[in-house]
Amino acid sequence: MPTTLLRVFARLAVCAAVVGAAAAVPSVVAAQELHDAYHSAPLDTLPADAYQGWKQFELNCSRCHGEYAVGSSFAPALIVSLRDGGTIPTKEAFIATVCAGRPAKGMPSWCALGLEMEKINNIYAYVKGRADGKIHAGRPAAKPEG
Repeated sequence: MPTTLLRVFARLAVCAAVVGAAAAVPSVVAAQELHDAYHSAPLDTLPADAYQGWKQFELNCSRCHGEYAVGSSFAPALIVSLRDGGTIPTKEAFIATVCAGRPAKGMPSWCALGLEMEKINNIYAYVKGRADGKIHAGRPAAKPEG
């Protein structure tokens, strides 16, 4: 009798494991689709250069120019500066400003600090897209290669 009871419990345990595994699959899928206020779904899918620019901007520039280039109490909103009629009207002016910095205002020379030209061009692609209203605030997704 005890052996039969052990077999029944073993079968129940196997059935519970199978049912639990089957139930876990939809929850994994649902968890991947679930977004909340802290992990919202990306609004934009960017080409590789602009996506890398977003990453570099958040790493190097956002502490002063604010997340997503909206400005702060001590550095301008680049989404305004790069608009038509803004204080940085061209890509060349942007690159010159980033490379030389604005030491009198506390902005370092990023070229002197070793920021590569490719990264500066990528930052421009991201910020210009934000200034033109083509890229929304928030974490973007990267466009798949291919």
